[in-house]
Amino acid sequence: MVKRFLNLINREVNGLHQAAYLLGFFAICSQVLALFRDRILASQFGAGNTLDLYYSAFRIPDILFATVASIVSVSVLIPFLIERFEKSDEDAKEFIDMIFSFFFCFMLVVGVLAYITAPYFMKLLFPVFAKSTSFPDLIHLTRILLLSPIFLGFSNLLASITQINRRFLVYAVSPVVYNVGIIIGITLLYPVFGLSGLGMGVVLGAFLHFAIQIPFIVSVGMFPKLRFPIKFSFIKKVIYTSLPRTITVSSNEIAELFLISFASFFAPGSVAVFNFSFNLQAVPFSIIGVSYSLAAFPTLTKLFGNNKDEFIEQMINSARHVIFWSVPVTVLFIVLRAQIVRTILGTGRFNWDDTRLTAAALALFTISLVAQNLVSLFVRSYYSQGKTKTPLFMNIFSALIIIFGSYYLAQLFQANLFFRNFMESILKVSGINGTVVLMLPLGFSIGVIINLIIHWVGFNKHFPTFSSRVLRTLFQVTGASVIMGYVTYICLNIFSTVFNLNTLSGVFLQGFVSGVVGIIFAMVILFLLKSKELQEVWATLHKKIWKSDIVGPDPELQ
Repeated sequence: MVKRFLNLINREVNGLHQAAYLLGFFAICSQVLALFRDRILASQFGAGNTLDLYYSAFRIPDILFATVASIVSVSVLIPFLIERFEKSDEDAKEFIDMIFSFFFCFMLVVGVLAYITAPYFMKLLFPVFAKSTSFPDLIHLTRILLLSPIFLGFSNLLASITQINRRFLVYAVSPVVYNVGIIIGITLLYPVFGLSGLGMGVVLGAFLHFAIQIPFIVSVGMFPKLRFPIKFSFIKKVIYTSLPRTITVSSNEIAELFLISFASFFAPGSVAVFNFSFNLQAVPFSIIGVSYSLAAFPTLTKLFGNNKDEFIEQMINSARHVIFWSVPVTVLFIVLRAQIVRTILGTGRFNWDDTRLTAAALALFTISLVAQNLVSLFVRSYYSQGKTKTPLFMNIFSALIIIFGSYYLAQLFQANLFFRNFMESILKVSGINGTVVLMLPLGFSIGVIINLIIHWVGFNKHFPTFSSRVLRTLFQVTGASVIMGYVTYICLNIFSTVFNLNTLSGVFLQGFVSGVVGIIFAMVILFLLKSKELQEVWATLHKKIWKSDIVGPDPELQ
């Protein structure tokens, strides 16, 4: 059984849509577990102080992962590894060993420093918590979580090898086992170790994220080992390439850090509401944006140096399908936001006010879903061209807009009664305490949308044929999605008298059936419009991805 499972996840996958759909399938599995994880947290703790501490403890480890661990990120290492594999397997193995040795030593030093200085940084970032009696628990949990970026960094290194060999399945399973580890921490370790058990579960999940890839890496003889002395000629070039990428990713993490720090000054539970809604909107982002950008990246990297016409064709194809999936999901999330939050989180200590506030935040996050997905694709297209500085400046600018825009909106919300009443009215949260937290997702979405515009204009400047074909899909899918949203909204009102909305099953069925009816209308409209994307999706699914033959490795990678 174990051998059959390993053979399955080690299968080679060729083709953009096949790879993207397989990544998407396992992203769904991972996100289902993540939602189950959040449901347990919401039920057990509610949107209160405990979860505020839990989510705040991730800040320093996440920053370390975005900075130090980016040295071994997939997007940085894949171009180097492709070049090394084209020379020989021995050359590639030496490169992997050197990167591993440097990362191990560097991460060890940085981790020790972070462990020692954690109280000082957390006091600076979360002064409200520093004055509470729970501050020692926050520091202890932060120190436990410092192990997670180490394992995730190692996992990234292995993932570069698995993706080059087009073993997308083994890479896609990693997030699934990561969430399994976290759930084990919540259900089994927390009752024994308290808040520390939650951190142990995260570390366990990070280790599983790394360990699941080991069998394949060992089978191809590429498992890294410590090798000294380190050839810094290898490292210098990688760091030079990764530095812009590190700052690019760090800018997003720093923006999120500031938003969570802002939230800690608001009503208790604001940090939890922010994170719950952020995690919910991350589900379609992981399934669509990340899946397509990851599936396209190795191919884009190879095509840019050899065939730029096929490169732009691949980008257009990827962008069209990202839009095809993203726009309808955006509309459905906005229309069904209350049903989504009530179904997933509305249990135990997570009360109705928490539900309404989280649903409103989810809607504000979701308006930038298309932008998030396309930016992810654009960033990797720039990386595949070797242009790491371009997305660097774009993302820094976006992060500054998010930080200062969110701060200004929060100040405006608290100072201007008309603006506050207007926002509370359209989001249906009037009379709830702590609504100022909604300005954070609003500021986030504004920054991301501006970021998309900058990326799009910059990319189209070098590839003028891009916009016309992609915009056609955008207009076509948006029209169908607006009708779908209207139909779904009407169905919600109709089914409100059919299902018992005082039960979980009733709320779920109201949203599910309404959404299905809306989707059917959208598909009919797209069919009548002869949507090319709809035809391509059907053709891809009709090939029975799971039963497709295993394709031999690309000779260029031997």
